[in-house]
Amino acid sequence: MADEGALQELGQHIGSVLADQVISTSVAHEELMVSARADQIVKILTFLRDDPLCLFKLLVDICGADFPERPKRFDVVYNLLSLVHNQRIRIKVEADDITPIPSVTGVYNSANWFEREAWDMYGIMFAEHPDLRRLLTDYGFEGHPLRKDFPLTGFVEVRYDDERKRVVYDPVKLPQEFRTFDFLSPWEGAAAVPQGVLPGDEKAEGQESS
Repeated sequence: MADEGALQELGQHIGSVLADQVISTSVAHEELMVSARADQIVKILTFLRDDPLCLFKLLVDICGADFPERPKRFDVVYNLLSLVHNQRIRIKVEADDITPIPSVTGVYNSANWFEREAWDMYGIMFAEHPDLRRLLTDYGFEGHPLRKDFPLTGFVEVRYDDERKRVVYDPVKLPQEFRTFDFLSPWEGAAAVPQGVLPGDEKAEGQESS
């Protein structure tokens, strides 16, 4: 388990050195959380990689979150790991769908595909990325599937048709556009069954009587 006191001290260290780049720091879920300015992300990650008290040499992931009601609708989250200090850190910046944020491929080579995925799924743009093109969706795909306003229908899927021996495009068919969940556990759900008996319970009763 991570030492919360050590993470708080590290957060204070980062906040004092990068006072103009870091907005806030906090500790949650045994990880240091840093909210930062998007235009300074290259400087921030370079410091976190090279500073002796940090040494976050591994970029574990870059992921996004969409909040369409905000002017800057995206959170871009960088997850880093320090094997030397056995610590994790999460840096979060905000971005919109118009203004690119700097690419960090010059700091971490592994950022290349992570940023391509964020562009493909969310439409988050990264300035000076060496090859910013779609990674998971098909050629010619329109839109960004992980945006909350992405429509559930009206698009096509691509597949290889073995009978026709070629790639074909079919309309996406989602007959059930919305789902409702009662969020009940199996034990709570049993009360809704007549007499609270689930299929298969009769087998247990037979074993008890034998």
